[in-house]
Amino acid sequence: MHRSYALDSELGHQQAPAPPSPAPTVRPLDISISACFGSPMNRKPIAAAKDKTLFTPGPLTTSHTVKQAMLRDLGSRDREFIAVVGDVRRRLLAVCGADAREYTTIIMQGSGTFSLEAVLASTIPPRGKLLVIVNGAYGRRIAHIASVLHIETAVVTAAEDAHPPLTEIEAALVSDPTISHAAIVHCETTSGIINDIRAVGALVRRLDRGYIVDAMSSFGAVPIDLADCHIDYLVSSANKCLEGVPGFSFVLARRATLSGTEGWARSVSLDLLAQWRELDASGQFRFTPPTHALLAFRQALLEFEEEGGVPARAARYRSNYETLLAGMETMGFEPYLRAEDRGYIITSFRYPTHAQFDFQKFYEGLNQLGQVIYPGKVSNADCFRIGHIGRIDAADVHALLGAIRMTLAGMGVSGE
Repeated sequence: MHRSYALDSELGHQQAPAPPSPAPTVRPLDISISACFGSPMNRKPIAAAKDKTLFTPGPLTTSHTVKQAMLRDLGSRDREFIAVVGDVRRRLLAVCGADAREYTTIIMQGSGTFSLEAVLASTIPPRGKLLVIVNGAYGRRIAHIASVLHIETAVVTAAEDAHPPLTEIEAALVSDPTISHAAIVHCETTSGIINDIRAVGALVRRLDRGYIVDAMSSFGAVPIDLADCHIDYLVSSANKCLEGVPGFSFVLARRATLSGTEGWARSVSLDLLAQWRELDASGQFRFTPPTHALLAFRQALLEFEEEGGVPARAARYRSNYETLLAGMETMGFEPYLRAEDRGYIITSFRYPTHAQFDFQKFYEGLNQLGQVIYPGKVSNADCFRIGHIGRIDAADVHALLGAIRMTLAGMGVSGE
């Protein structure tokens, strides 16, 4: 039976009373959330105009019911909102089956980069050193954040279409005992490559270093076992594979490791330990929380669970990827990565060699047809990117493929 999402009891909607007679009664906006629900992939719309479909790495296309959940105003210290925060924290641990006795959830205001910076600013000791494992722009961003924070940094670099060699990572750690932590991006959306965080984690743990994983665009769609991967801090964001809206990010942290970071924070607002302590003590944020985004995210988590969790979401995203890839290859597009290195989160495609192809015109043509893709980010090839995540399915992918054919024809570029 379909789960009811009516926000009742402690998380319930309180309708404003009508004005007294003889003043005319103006009925407040009364949207029954449960009445708008069908299956998770077939929601009844609440807006007349359809938004453009986002084939990006985030923000993403979200369900109408996730957006609808933001139609409440809750106080940041209201017991109803505190209950939402606690529920979200528990459900996030359940996404990856983490043991709540070993791991905890810390929610931070801001984008995923804010939480990533909070981890670096709060958990690297004053005399610590960070090894950053880089094969794309987001690995380079970690190194840049560390340098701005005046954290000593070493880097192991691989090509953007290759996995960082374990032998080089081991050599860097063995040769420099001052390295206290290693950091890696799970899904490097520069290219779409998926790095082997389990193998790297085993190596880092064997050499007794801390381990930080940027799982921004993988968490919720690619299986991750925190303990098995020996992860101390995993960072992700609300507006990625869990299909919430932008406004906050979160850290899944090993309790014992985080407890030992007293006095290390290089920031007040990004103090991870202080944020955790306040959330555990009162259920509240230290500073103004993104109330509406958290209400939307709680709804997104319920829909994630109803869909079937990580296995089901992975299957839908993989189907999106396979459908898109087949159609793009039929039109002559070439993926940037080798088949064995590609994930199903986002795919980079090389520009066609046709003289009439112009990416900006291609992008604008798709945009006018209601389809939004993403520019490329790899440094050694002309590429664009198409994401497979968010509240989209095969029908949306086929619509995009049709728009691509139409746009190519308009540009005078042969599509098949």
